[in-house]
Amino acid sequence: MLESRILILSGVNLGLLGQRQPEIYGTDTLDDYIARARQRAEILNATVDDLQSDSEAVIVEAIAAARSTHDAIIINPGAFTHYSWAIHDALAAFDGPVVELHISNPNSREAWRHTSVVSPVANAVIAGLGGHGYELAVEAVVGILG
Repeated sequence: MLESRILILSGVNLGLLGQRQPEIYGTDTLDDYIARARQRAEILNATVDDLQSDSEAVIVEAIAAARSTHDAIIINPGAFTHYSWAIHDALAAFDGPVVELHISNPNSREAWRHTSVVSPVANAVIAGLGGHGYELAVEAVVGILG
């Protein structure tokens, strides 16, 4: 079986995990979540690359580059979830599976968080499971890839 390459993209403010609103997002850092995703990927014969950026343009460019380098994308867009049509369009042009990921459940929070412009181009959405969602997202894309 060929090894799958997965890109985990993390959007705006996710570099502050562990410090920002721990009552919502917990005390683990993004590095903690990525490490657990990598461990799960290794078991499933996959590799994980990751990028966090507060820049929408950087994320769009990473998605475009992934078209020739990665089999799947897991994306936690942060606040970009709710308004970035540029990220939506970039993901729509990606041929592999896309899993939208959220640490908290946006639908249980403020009304403005209930709309995702990413969901229409995602194969699946994992939300509200904290850091465990990163491991589940890896399992999901590996399963979709077969």
